[in-house]
Amino acid sequence: MRQIYVDSIVSTVKELCVDACVNLGDDVKALLHKAKQNEVSPFGKDILDQLLKNVDIAKKEQIPMCQDTGMAVFFLELGQDVHIVGGDLKKAIDEGVRQGYRDGYLRKSVLDPLTRINTNDNTPAILHTEIVPGDKLKISFAPKGFGSENMSAVKMLKPSDGIEGIKAFVVDTVERAGANPCPPIILGIGIGGTMEKAALLAKKALLRDAGRKSFDPYISELEDELLDLINKTGIGPQGLGGVNTALAVHILTYPTHIAGLPVAVNVQCHAARHKEAIL
Repeated sequence: MRQIYVDSIVSTVKELCVDACVNLGDDVKALLHKAKQNEVSPFGKDILDQLLKNVDIAKKEQIPMCQDTGMAVFFLELGQDVHIVGGDLKKAIDEGVRQGYRDGYLRKSVLDPLTRINTNDNTPAILHTEIVPGDKLKISFAPKGFGSENMSAVKMLKPSDGIEGIKAFVVDTVERAGANPCPPIILGIGIGGTMEKAALLAKKALLRDAGRKSFDPYISELEDELLDLINKTGIGPQGLGGVNTALAVHILTYPTHIAGLPVAVNVQCHAARHKEAIL
């Protein structure tokens, strides 16, 4: 049994919070550069250029690339041969978020849903934990801004709706979102399971390196087809028109009931921030 002390979890989470909000991953930057090259709209090309300059300034000045530093979402893969020592895992994650958002001067956006009173430290975090084989702890962090989160949707389709129903729902979700999620966007799509499982799959799909296709050729083909359909909407960068409404589409699936076809679309803005660490 391997021991992992909560102090190391706190410090790791703190670093992830600041790093993710300040340094956009090379995966997303590569897609933004590609979009700039193939954008036909002068407005769209100029916007993409501004987005890339903003990314560079954030890294150089070590300041958040977006004012919405999001709600802290974590996916943990906890090895079954790991023993957390010195405290509570959830409290350790929250303490890391508390320190990261404080010391990194990140906006604190978390509040009570009814009273709207701010917790003042961006806690509690959203935590999804999976027990896996091994003696390591993998921490994946994705700060989620709500300009894009608010545009997300879940729909319980009928089995008879099939693939065409899925495509129609995804494209309709994007069209309804318009400029609100700060396109070009990345879509995480969950298909199958139950209502909550589909939503979780959609969120988890956003952790994949941006633009990396599914290993399943059938799913990969659907990702390509949906990306093409979305970019034909003409919404474009920041909703001002163009051929780059989305940078990528990521799909995860899970077996479902014979009577159902749950589909979730988690919309992510161009600030598709995600970082991970393994302890």
